[in-house]
Formats: sequence, structure tokens, C-alpha cells
Amino acid sequence: MTNPEIKNPRAKHDFIGRTCSISAVGSYVPEKVLTNADLEKRIDTTDEWITTRTGIKERRIAADDEHTSDMAAHAAKRALERAEVDPADVDLIILATITPDMPFPATACLVQEKIGAHNAAAFDIEAACSGFVYALEIGQQFIMSRTYDTVLVIGAEKLSSIMDWEDRNTCVLFGDGAGAAVLQNRENSHGLLTACMGADGRKASILSQPGGGCLHPATAKTVSDRLHFLRMDGKDVFKSAVNAMATAAREALGRCELEIDRIKCIIPHQANMRILKAVGDRLGASEDQVFSNLERYGNTSAASVAIALDEAVEQGKVERGDLILLLVFGAGLTWGAAIIEW
Repeated sequence: MTNPEIKNPRAKHDFIGRTCSISAVGSYVPEKVLTNADLEKRIDTTDEWITTRTGIKERRIAADDEHTSDMAAHAAKRALERAEVDPADVDLIILATITPDMPFPATACLVQEKIGAHNAAAFDIEAACSGFVYALEIGQQFIMSRTYDTVLVIGAEKLSSIMDWEDRNTCVLFGDGAGAAVLQNRENSHGLLTACMGADGRKASILSQPGGGCLHPATAKTVSDRLHFLRMDGKDVFKSAVNAMATAAREALGRCELEIDRIKCIIPHQANMRILKAVGDRLGASEDQVFSNLERYGNTSAASVAIALDEAVEQGKVERGDLILLLVFGAGLTWGAAIIEW
């Protein structure tokens, strides 16, 4: 039942007509595990160096013949099965990724074919690690406006395909995987209460993959200059991430007139344990409120909070009626926060 104490800031908009809830979630990670000990054999690093600076112990790496669309399809099928939704009844697929199978067509279209959702519209969005929350908000608009009844939102990445395995500062951080959510109207529920999103293109250069677009098309020189790999200014990203996620969280809480202690589970983007702790401290959250699976998966970009949400639900960290705060930050720079009544 709807909790009358929770303020739904969307309710003031008469055009909305109905709310949007997450009916079910699902996730998928590849079988191959790459541990810190494995990385010690490949680059100049140690398990102690990685663990103390990031909190990561291992990450999953997709097989050579396993692509973003494959992982996305696995996660999508699991979410649809749990929601008891036939793929033919999916109206729209929104896939967030920075590692599409190819520049075009959209990877969402490839997923549509793989799961048999032949009646669905499909498109990709790119907001890096913020992609899943951006996609949730977009999908919600289609549900609330009655344009569609069932929207499948996916965050999926094969980041191992753009890693510079000679750069110990970045290759230790990232992993592969996918997470999905089925969005529908659910009676007597507030559902997705609010989402705050932001961007600052002035800092686009601190986290990017320079090569491959029209700015630096693929040439022998761009390959030799290693422009097709991810590049990051770690110190600037850290500072920006903490500030942006804490600010977005306060804005979302303010919209719903909630204090942090009303949130049952906080799921931040799984980038770095120091970032998670700093954001939690800024918000005055307890350690028990902040969910993390960073140690096992590393940073999976757009898949990060989707995988973590699925695991939090599976582990019984949240139950129906509980409030969840999703926090994200990524290249762009982009960031966001979403509050969900589960």
C-alpha cells in the first residue's frame, strides 16, 4: 500500500495520470573472474595497492565472443521472468552503455532481437556511469504519460574492451556486466518518487575515450597513440564525484521532504570505496544503509547500480514499501540521484 507519509513531488503534475514502479530487476556478470593477484602478473601493481586505494578485490571479464548485447539480454530475460512479463509485451527498450557492440545500430535493437521483444521500440542512451538512472527517468516518463505500459531499462558494459591494460591506474578499476529493470504502473504505490540529474561539460576531458568518434576517427596514428582506450584523471574525478552525488542526494531528499534516516538502502555507483564512504559521511548515513558489491565486481559503469540493486533485493536488504536512494556519477561529467519506494 502507498505510504501516505511519503511526499511524491510528481503528484502535483496533473498530466501524469499514473505512477511508475520497478516490477522486477535482474542482472548478469560473466563467468571469468580477474583477481588482484591475476593483475599482479600482468602489470606493476599489488593486491595491497589496489585494495587500499579502491576496495576492489576482483572483477568479472567477458569472454572474447561475449558482447554488451549478450550480457544485456541475459539480465533482461531474468528481469522479465521475475516480473512475469512476456517479451512480446515489452513496449520500449532503453539501453544505457558506453561500450555498444558497434557505433550503430543501437545495441538496444540487438537486445530486442535476442530476447524476442519484437513489438518494442528501442534506443540507446549514453551518460556513462550515470546511464541507468538517466534511463530510469526517461522510461518513467513514457509510463506516467500512458504512452507505454511496459518499459525495459538496461545498463550494460563490456569495459574490458576499452581498457588500457598497460595503465595500472585505470585497468584495475573496471569490470563487465549488466543489470535490468522492468518499469510498469503498480496500483497503490508511489514507485519512482523523483530523479535529479545534472551535467558539466566543462570537465568532459577528465574521463573519456578520445578515439573512435568524428573528432578522432580510427587511424593507424590514433591506435598507436592509444586514443581508443579509457583515460581518467583520478584525483579530479574523485573530488567531483563526491560533491556531485552528495548534492544530488540532498536535492532528491529535499523534493520528497525526507531525512536520510528514512532511506532503507543507499546504492551509490560502485566506483571506489573511498568515494562511497565520503558520500555516506557527507549525507550522515550509517554504514548499514550504504550497499556495496564493489569488492567483487569493480566499476561496471552503467551496469553498476543496476547490478547492485538486484543483489540488494536478492539479499533482502529492501522489502516492499522501503525507500531506496540511487546515486550515480560518470563521464560527461554527469550525475544523478533517484528515490524509489520499492
